[in-house]
Amino acid sequence: MVNKVYLENFESRITDELLRMCKQYGVLDGTLLASDDITARWDALAPEYMADAVPNIADYPTVAVAWAGYIGMAVAHQWDGDWAAHSTAGYNSYYGAQGFDDMDEHIVRDVIGFHLESREAKAIEDMMRRLGETAVTLIRRERIEPQSPMAFHVYARVVKVMFRIGAAMELKRLGYKFEQVNLPSINNSVAEC
Repeated sequence: MVNKVYLENFESRITDELLRMCKQYGVLDGTLLASDDITARWDALAPEYMADAVPNIADYPTVAVAWAGYIGMAVAHQWDGDWAAHSTAGYNSYYGAQGFDDMDEHIVRDVIGFHLESREAKAIEDMMRRLGETAVTLIRRERIEPQSPMAFHVYARVVKVMFRIGAAMELKRLGYKFEQVNLPSINNSVAEC
């Protein structure tokens, strides 16, 4: 049986830690920018992502975690652009020429539009690597039995967080931010009519 309270607490802790890192490096302001459309997109993409990533955990743990962040960036970029054209795109549309292996380069170059040698592309690569390494370290500290059902659930939570972090990073880069909206009260609106 899976301990859902444990998983929710773990997801909260890892989100807080990765957000702290993003704020420290200046890629986020400490808030997780989000959209229901983007979040729902992960729900559709996650099963295929997991099928690709899980076999890579043993040999390439950082890649198996970090690539979810790149997909989050791609989805957020597409959401800001022509969402109608991309909202139902297949998972393999995020593949590079070598499938899952070069998904990161494909997303940075062909979806977001940065030359791979550009300062922006290098900064994304560096941040995703740091986030992925930190996430893997946090998973290992949990001392969960490898290849157990709990290990799978913890991993699933981590890649979901990475997706959301990647999406938030791209939304911020595109100029989105949280702002307090002051709505007039009903009494004030009536008095002004």
